[in-house]
Amino acid sequence: MGRKLQNSELNRLTVEEFKLAAKLPIIVVLDNVRSQHNIGAAFRTGDAFIIESIFLCGISSTPPNAEIHKSALGAEDSVDWRYFANTVDAITLLKHNKYKIISIEQAENSIMLNKFLPDQNEKYAFVFGNEVRGVSQSVVDASDLCIEIPQDGTKHSLNISVCIGVVLWEFYKNLH
Repeated sequence: MGRKLQNSELNRLTVEEFKLAAKLPIIVVLDNVRSQHNIGAAFRTGDAFIIESIFLCGISSTPPNAEIHKSALGAEDSVDWRYFANTVDAITLLKHNKYKIISIEQAENSIMLNKFLPDQNEKYAFVFGNEVRGVSQSVVDASDLCIEIPQDGTKHSLNISVCIGVVLWEFYKNLH
């Protein structure tokens, strides 16, 4: 196997280097996410894949916040973020800036994640919804499309932090 690497051997970016680095053309939009753990996980995953920003909407908490920090582990300092009282306002701004809006939701005519091939010339905004209600219908209606993560088990959904990891990894490996 091999020796487990120390953090100092991983050659990670500093926060300052992260801010200057080229970003994956992705913005994560959190539509009324109530769990501060999930919000922190979004920051940490967004940092791992060097996304542009996170848009926190509605009831979603914002940094600085001790509960967000517990799972973000400082990524709330590296990943840019903005707050919007209304998710549709965030979507409107993103559309104006030529982002393709993709709700991660089980919906009529959704495309399975493993069947979607991202366009290298597009910018993407992925909307992840509330832990119980999912992405609100008004946001689904404002989206360009819905992507669904294929699942075969007995449960109907994955935790939002897992969804974010799966979706960002899929796009990272296809765009990077």
